[in-house]
Amino acid sequence: MGQFRQISTFVEVVAKGSLSAAARAEGIAPAVIGRRLDALEQRLGVKLLQRTTRKLALTNEGAAFLEDCQRILNDLEDAESAVAERSARATGHLLVSAPAGFGRQHVAPLLPSFLAENRDVRATLNLNDRMVDLIGEGVDVAIRIATLSDSSLVGVKLADNQRVLVATPAYLKRHGTPRTLDDLAKHNCLAISSDGSQRGWTFRHEGKIVTLKVGGNMGCNDGAVLHDWVLAGKGLAWRSMWEVGGDIEAGRLHTVLDEHAAPGNDIYAVFAQRNHLPLRIRAFVDFLRRSYAQAGYWRKA
Repeated sequence: MGQFRQISTFVEVVAKGSLSAAARAEGIAPAVIGRRLDALEQRLGVKLLQRTTRKLALTNEGAAFLEDCQRILNDLEDAESAVAERSARATGHLLVSAPAGFGRQHVAPLLPSFLAENRDVRATLNLNDRMVDLIGEGVDVAIRIATLSDSSLVGVKLADNQRVLVATPAYLKRHGTPRTLDDLAKHNCLAISSDGSQRGWTFRHEGKIVTLKVGGNMGCNDGAVLHDWVLAGKGLAWRSMWEVGGDIEAGRLHTVLDEHAAPGNDIYAVFAQRNHLPLRIRAFVDFLRRSYAQAGYWRKA
């Protein structure tokens, strides 16, 4: 405690510009401040301040030590604030952004339970597939399924995003089950497409990640439509487990070529800052992470 008091006194004296000003702020005699500084310099074995009756001046050692002390005190303040916030209740308005399909299935259904646990929080959920500007649009937290590249943002991983190749049992009975990646050329592949050219599918093959060009008689730029088409037995589709897990569990869809499954972009909660993060944001991110970590969540959702 004595060492900490000496450090905080040193920082306060430099900030106030004099021993007397620091003493007035603390409500003690200037002589007490002086004794603390003397003890600190004696303990460290260096002169930190050149003191006269008129002014104070930092020595080179004192300037370097001041930076370290300020960082330590700031870290301590952050730690105390974090503890205080965790012991408090989450309050205020929470603005959440999420991709439309994922948000409908895996954010919107969970939001009422989160608000029931945090009754002083109000929430707005914006669903869209564009990359939102968190700071410019005042978004508290955005859900993204992507490789994070913006170093100015903070991302917390919520879950893995497994990609699977699926078809209905009826389709596989009519057209056969593909056993190799080459077999995909014989199948109607329902892929993301916005300009007539279908986007490739990514697999693991012979220890490497490969992207295959696939073909089919239907493409769409909306994943929900592809989901409907594959459920209708129109072909094979390469979809995320978050979208088709429930269909697989219910037997409406079967997975194929599982041995070639490649990891997809993971699911993240993204926000603009880490320090002094409002409790409502931390509580919401923790709630989603716990929910997604439940055994069998993606197959039951």
